[in-house]
Amino acid sequence: MLNSGLKYFLEVAQAGSLSAASATLHVAISAISRQISRLEQEVGAPLFDRASRGMSLTPAGHVLLAHARRTALESEATLNAIASLHGSPGNLIRVSCAQGLSNDVIPTAIAHFRKRFPDTRFFMWVGSAKTATDRVMEGESDIAVTFSVEPEPGIAVRHAIQSSVMAVMAKGHPLAGRRAVSMAEIEQYPLALTDKGSITRKMFDHSRGMAGVFVEPAVTTNYAGSLQAMVRESDSILLAGYVSMADRLARMDLVAVPLTDAEMHFRSVQIQVMTGRQLPERMEAFIGMVTEALNDIEQREAALDSDERED
Repeated sequence: MLNSGLKYFLEVAQAGSLSAASATLHVAISAISRQISRLEQEVGAPLFDRASRGMSLTPAGHVLLAHARRTALESEATLNAIASLHGSPGNLIRVSCAQGLSNDVIPTAIAHFRKRFPDTRFFMWVGSAKTATDRVMEGESDIAVTFSVEPEPGIAVRHAIQSSVMAVMAKGHPLAGRRAVSMAEIEQYPLALTDKGSITRKMFDHSRGMAGVFVEPAVTTNYAGSLQAMVRESDSILLAGYVSMADRLARMDLVAVPLTDAEMHFRSVQIQVMTGRQLPERMEAFIGMVTEALNDIEQREAALDSDERED
């Protein structure tokens, strides 16, 4: 459990000032200030840079913040485990995931997991890939399943598979029968893209920037799932990973064609947790199930690529 010093430190770090922490904790500012001073004496270094507009963490403060977050999460998990022994709600798993993984991969894993462990509760947050990672770093989610193109500080990757971006189109599209297509070829058709906050869009913009080409998408959205029906009903092309579309291609009469451009292949799907955190057995079991699901999709994509090469 967190002692008073770490509890107050954590709140000040998150709130950004003693007054804001005091309002949340309902504790006098002077009491919080004393606890912070004692902590600084214990660690032998200042934890905050103090200014008129608030308090910001020093390098030592950032190190202690990571420790405090881990301790708070492990304490919460311990209390939940004890509560579950007495029939109280416990075994909560908080998952954050990128939009493409919220279509089928994570909901299916949750459904299968609850068949094995029906007393498990889930909170699933869906949003941008970067925010999914940030939620784990900040202790708001236990596990992130998300897209990534570079390492993140404070994050431990428990499993990863490559997730190249592919061109998704209707089965009757003129390019649907191709083994692979280039960016230059798909640009001859209306493009349906996610907004600039998504990793897929950043990869697309980087690719076209390297080629010195400006492309104006026909449709842009912050929710990729809404593009799938539009692509099915038109000659538009959607950029997405196979992992996002694997269980939807046949249902929606769509096909995914690999892209030849190398810069569209530098992306992975990762299972992420907070560095150094000791996870409860139930969360470890869920990570194992998601790992199996991702490996299965990776094998199916490899088989698809193999079939295309043999055609």
